[in-house]
Amino acid sequence: MIDIRLLPAGTDSSVIAGLVALTNAAYRVAEKGLWVEGTDRTDTADMTKLVQAGEIVAACDAGGRIRGSMRLFRLDSGEADFGMLAVDPEARGAGVGRALIGFAERWAVDNSLDVLQLELLWPREWTHPEKAFLREWYTRIGFELTRVDDFSADYPSLSTRLATPCDLLIFHKSVR
Repeated sequence: MIDIRLLPAGTDSSVIAGLVALTNAAYRVAEKGLWVEGTDRTDTADMTKLVQAGEIVAACDAGGRIRGSMRLFRLDSGEADFGMLAVDPEARGAGVGRALIGFAERWAVDNSLDVLQLELLWPREWTHPEKAFLREWYTRIGFELTRVDDFSADYPSLSTRLATPCDLLIFHKSVR
């Protein structure tokens, strides 16, 4: 059984360190070749800020071990948005990602939001197998591609760390 919950602002620093390690390990595989070698997805300061803001969701197994996490928040435009979805490699295929997204959908409904959004980093010049898998999976569970943005235009401060030109595929799912 997986227990999904928003982490409270006072979450212990050892839990935050575990979330950072989980997220960076997942993204080293999921985004290999997209970033300059050695680029981490997050760090302790960033994760602490997100936990303090009430934006980090954790999926824990029956023993309390975190098996997955994501960022979940409300966009200024009125949609719910999730990102930084990370699943422990040992738990991949066990429904952790689907459970996290189900939580995000319920959270959106509970907060009177109609749409759940996600951004998928996508290389322009080649096919990344993990990104292709995720694109197909998100589509299969009801997300629709709504637009393609230039990553460098949307996140100019991060663009210098890209190893290859990338776009952001923006997906939406109606939750009401």
